[in-house]
Amino acid sequence: MATNEPEHEHRDVEEAGANEDEDTGAQVAPIVRLEEVAVTTGEEDEDAILDLKSKLYRFDKEANQWKERGAGTVKLLKHKNTGKIRLVMRQSKTLKICANHFVTPGMNVQEHVGNEKSCVWHARDFADGELKDELFCIRFASIENCKAFMQKFNEVAESEVEKEESKDASDAAGLLEKLTVEESKAEVKPVEKVKTEVEAEEKTKSEPEKADEEKKTEEVAPST
Repeated sequence: MATNEPEHEHRDVEEAGANEDEDTGAQVAPIVRLEEVAVTTGEEDEDAILDLKSKLYRFDKEANQWKERGAGTVKLLKHKNTGKIRLVMRQSKTLKICANHFVTPGMNVQEHVGNEKSCVWHARDFADGELKDELFCIRFASIENCKAFMQKFNEVAESEVEKEESKDASDAAGLLEKLTVEESKAEVKPVEKVKTEVEAEEKTKSEPEKADEEKKTEEVAPST
């Protein structure tokens, strides 16, 4: 024998749901008020001259193997005031720093043997809050991105060498100029010193002494 109880229950549920959706006009204040917070990355005074997706590895000497540092975006950042360029890489999800070091004269990035999408280089890295000598390997999604990274990295390192050589030449020129000026002053100084000593001696002579010298000069002079 059929029953209508399930049908009545279904109707009661629909009516209850409709009542719940009705706007009562009541306003509920949020329990916690969230305020917008400005987040600084330390990159505000720098311009990105390279920005590529990649995965970074570091060589663990103790384990004698490569270990992953994270996947994210690698950047070459140029400081707006000093012109110095550093490499920074952060993990895509956590934004944790994987690599953070300046590109300095003498650095060189090379293709990783057996993989055209990867390259390696040595650096004094500061990602962990202290300077460490690291051997990095970075892998890109394409050969083109890997070549673009290598080319830009090596261009920056070569430009740093030129800046250093120019600075050394400028410092050497300034030192030579300083030495020349000091030598010139040293040559003039003895003459001035002698002149000063003579003048001082003349001032210390008493009037009687000067009179005696003048008298002796007149006696020695030949008569006309």
